[in-house]
Amino acid sequence: MDATTLLTSQSMTVSEFRCDAGPDDTPFAECRTGHSIAYVRSGSFGCHCRAGFFDLVAGCMLVGAPGEEYTCTHEHVSGDVCLSFFLSEDMVDALGGRREIWQVGATPPLPELMVLGELAQTAADGNSDIGLDEVGQILAGRFVDVVSGKPRKPATPTARDRRRAVEAALWIDDNSHAEVDLEQAARQAGLSPFHFLRLFSSVLGVTPHQYLVRSRLRHAARLLADDDIAVTDVAYDVGFGDLSNFVRTFHRAAGVSPSKFRQASRGERKILQEQLAPN
Repeated sequence: MDATTLLTSQSMTVSEFRCDAGPDDTPFAECRTGHSIAYVRSGSFGCHCRAGFFDLVAGCMLVGAPGEEYTCTHEHVSGDVCLSFFLSEDMVDALGGRREIWQVGATPPLPELMVLGELAQTAADGNSDIGLDEVGQILAGRFVDVVSGKPRKPATPTARDRRRAVEAALWIDDNSHAEVDLEQAARQAGLSPFHFLRLFSSVLGVTPHQYLVRSRLRHAARLLADDDIAVTDVAYDVGFGDLSNFVRTFHRAAGVSPSKFRQASRGERKILQEQLAPN
């Protein structure tokens, strides 16, 4: 079993597990230390736990609660890949719902969970402007809603809530050149990460991480248009951790590379006409 930690925060740890066990390997019992959900990305395996026996395939969710023993088997095929979210007690409290929800063992491939599982993988691969921690919070909340059968009521922000969201957005913009994560922004607003994410998205229509990335892009566009500093320096100055991520993200937003955007901003109309014109 190969395990790769992708994200660690106070609310959750996200890891990718790649298992190559097969029918000839001897299963063994394990014990969970906390609440978790694991999205099965590929392959198949079986799981014995207190809730029963489950055959899991791509799209299923393996669910865990503290102190529960479980045994995974590979009776049919070899290998599987899972994206696992280990949740803090504070986050489980913020999610709400009955504690029995975490003892269901597994869920079948449910469309409302599968699409978020794939979105989480896209975020883990660095191909989404939604943060992996944000998708993890959304996925965990949707899991609780689906299993409990009680859809969460849409957030109805008060005037105070709206002010909180706007003030948080201003703080994110002011600090977009530095490392900013969901928990830092939530602390500024005095809310749990889960409730802050819901409030911010409800008021402003984007997640905090989406707003962070777009703030960085806005600052980058201004620097590219007004300044002559190298593209690499622009990337680091506005808060991107590496040049390739900046170029990829900027191209996805603008339709042209940062260099082409700079040329276009300085009068090369052909680039503007051919690349920036709406389809």
